[in-house]
Amino acid sequence: MACKVVQASEVATSFINELTKNIELLPVKPLLVGFLANDDPAARKYAEWTAKTCQETGIQFELRECKRTELEDRIVEANDDDKVHGIMVYYPVFNGTQDQYIQNTVSLTKDVEGLCHKYRYNMYHNVRYLDKAETQKCIIPCTPLAMVKILEYIGVYNSILPYGNRLHGRIITIVNRSEVVGRPLACLLANDGAKVFSVDEFGIMEFHRGEGIQLKKHEVFETKATLAEALAKSDVVITGVPSPKYKLDTSLLKDGVIAINFSTFKNLDHDAIKQKASIFVPSVGKVTVAMLERNLLRLYDYHKTRLAASNP
Repeated sequence: MACKVVQASEVATSFINELTKNIELLPVKPLLVGFLANDDPAARKYAEWTAKTCQETGIQFELRECKRTELEDRIVEANDDDKVHGIMVYYPVFNGTQDQYIQNTVSLTKDVEGLCHKYRYNMYHNVRYLDKAETQKCIIPCTPLAMVKILEYIGVYNSILPYGNRLHGRIITIVNRSEVVGRPLACLLANDGAKVFSVDEFGIMEFHRGEGIQLKKHEVFETKATLAEALAKSDVVITGVPSPKYKLDTSLLKDGVIAINFSTFKNLDHDAIKQKASIFVPSVGKVTVAMLERNLLRLYDYHKTRLAASNP
């Protein structure tokens, strides 16, 4: 069998080692607060992963459980608490637009998930820094960022090409277009030069920067391509359907495809995909948590910079 299976722990190791080394040097350890206001088993599992990885790297982590009707007030309290350096919420809470409102309740300066309006707007418009001097990078949502790091690790990004264009020539299908993972991921990969087929239950859209990646940022295009046609062209196929019933038909994939699953469910039959793929990444959770901590450390550094500026 020619397929190479790459585990998330393998990709996460270098990031965790770097985080641990940097955190050891800090006089005050960053405090991350996670809010759990639902009964979703996947959300609780993510919270457990967060706690375990934070303990390993030396980050302080507090899981605060509350009723969803109390969540907004609890977030505001954490926003105003100088001892808290990062805030995250385990979704879904209400589902739909009310969850988007909750995302925007988290302060820009503490949003480790990169889900508030400012960070999402900048991401969709390919604005990579918060300031004109380009000293402060924007915070990117954790799972999409984890996917980028995985794709870099396995060599999908072409390091010979200039930064920002390193996916030029790659065709990628993502089976998920949620506002938390699927659409941000399609945007990031398209901004880096890929042609992305973004798939959900309502149809398929194309994300790319035009022929020869001449556009500054990605645009979204209607397409007549079917799922079978998109999969047949794709160098990389990424699945993230939150249902135990969904299975992608691996017979539609081209030989030697790179396959990645970020759903908590097995969207790909493991035996079947290993017969077709050159590389298979069955889960991404540990890399997602490492990116969460990486974002936290970045916000902690920005916090120190603001304090220094206000107390010259």
